Amino acid sequence: MTIKTILVVDDSPTDRQHLTDVLTKAGYKVTGAASAEEALAKVKQAKPDLVLMDVVMPGQNGFQATRALTSDEATKHIPIIICSTKGQETDKVWGMRQGAKDYLVKPVKPAELLAKISALG
Repeated sequence: MTIKTILVVDDSPTDRQHLTDVLTKAGYKVTGAASAEEALAKVKQAKPDLVLMDVVMPGQNGFQATRALTSDEATKHIPIIICSTKGQETDKVWGMRQGAKDYLVKPVKPAELLAKISALG
């Protein structure tokens, strides 16, 4: 699977912009969502090749959104990489159990992020 379009889900405009800059410079087409609820709607509408999901957000959290996307027949094929400040081993294990393909702790290192995306593609 070739990854060309990525949805960045983060309630922080600064984090969303940082990830968008890194990804667009690497040649990806990027869209953003400021909440899990917005992300769920955008994924169904835009069908991105990959979702970068924050965990700590108002309303539904990233773990819940990941579980919703990976258990839905229409979206379960779309890989999700969690990008979160929650860096405990239990957080990582829980994120993977919700269906995430990988887990990065913020601040995300651009080279590490691009390597993880490349490994999925």
